[in-house]
Amino acid sequence: MRKPTEQVLVNLALYDGVQDALQPDRGIWIDADGMIRAVGQVDDVLAEAGAVRVVDLGGEHVMPGLTNMHVHLSLGLPGHLADTVHGANLAELVLLMADSARRTLHSGVTTARLVGESRYADFALRRGIEAGAVDGPRIFTAGHALCCTGGHGWEADALEADGADGFRRATREQLRAGADLIKVCISGGIAGQHEAIDTPQLLDDEMAAVIRVAHDWGRKVTAHAGPADSVRRAVELGLDCVEHGYELTDDVTRLMAERGVWYVPTIVVSRCEQFFRDSGVPGWLMDRALAAGPRHWESLQHAIRNGVPIALGSDMPPHAGYDETTATVRELEFMVDAGMPVADALKAATTRPAQWLGRADSLGAVEAGKHADLLVLRDDPTRSVSALRTLHAVLKGGVAYRDDHGRLGVPR
Repeated sequence: MRKPTEQVLVNLALYDGVQDALQPDRGIWIDADGMIRAVGQVDDVLAEAGAVRVVDLGGEHVMPGLTNMHVHLSLGLPGHLADTVHGANLAELVLLMADSARRTLHSGVTTARLVGESRYADFALRRGIEAGAVDGPRIFTAGHALCCTGGHGWEADALEADGADGFRRATREQLRAGADLIKVCISGGIAGQHEAIDTPQLLDDEMAAVIRVAHDWGRKVTAHAGPADSVRRAVELGLDCVEHGYELTDDVTRLMAERGVWYVPTIVVSRCEQFFRDSGVPGWLMDRALAAGPRHWESLQHAIRNGVPIALGSDMPPHAGYDETTATVRELEFMVDAGMPVADALKAATTRPAQWLGRADSLGAVEAGKHADLLVLRDDPTRSVSALRTLHAVLKGGVAYRDDHGRLGVPR
């Protein structure tokens, strides 16, 4: 298990996730527990820290680690991805997921919200990461996604149920396993052959049963959803978050904003032709995904314009290559292209997810008392989110898991 070293990072410009402006000439004191003890002017921080290791970052830019709110570490899209996941035994599956977790962390994602995995392997992986046996991001997981019989995701190990009682039991099974949140599929989507994106799949009493049980246990519910009417019904029943929202309308996004319902758009999944080709998915899936693109883009623009709280999520593996960067960074770039200010996009990947996860006290920002989850970039992220393409170092809990320039003690 790698342990953090008490140190002060100096000669850096800071985007802290709270203030929109870049803060020059900052120092960050990281203690031996991997927590941030102080942030401020370099001389002040050095005086407070005393005789500790000092690391000169050479004028680079530092920002909080990213949170990706829509991750599947055991992604099983139809094609060779599904063959690999379904052909693996449980031990092999955990190893496959561990490799994806390591790559995810190296890509700058220090926290991941998992929204549907296979055979409860995510809970074993989470324990391994927490114990220091496996390198990976901080994991918040829903366990198995829930769906109706034959509903969206059933081929990818979503847990099937029917009727209010069936969905109550399925929800409780995830809670029993240790789920941090609940994911339910309330409509069709891109990856189901015998459905359409706008196919409603849950009745109101089924949705209400999931939401009631989860809320009684202090957990939030997020829903895979495509059509506006399914989203509206779920929002009125108390839903906390919408995934994808391929066909949202102006009225429904206004309702989401009024009710404080969050949106994770995953806009990359309706634009990632090369990823689909590389993954060997069937033609019908790729055609459906790309055809959804224009309407999906309008949904995101409705949400931005109407003030819906938005968080970053890629659905594609966070580390997957996309236009000479990662799916995570490309998602942020698309959000800005759709009209989101750079400052809001950065918060959608840092402080706002921490808020949704109920961990704003310890994650999402570079502040005293929070975990030292930090990224080091060559370029200024407050000028353009594309600065994340210049990422070259990643710290989680004060430990450097990636250090391309060798300043932090981790060999290239």
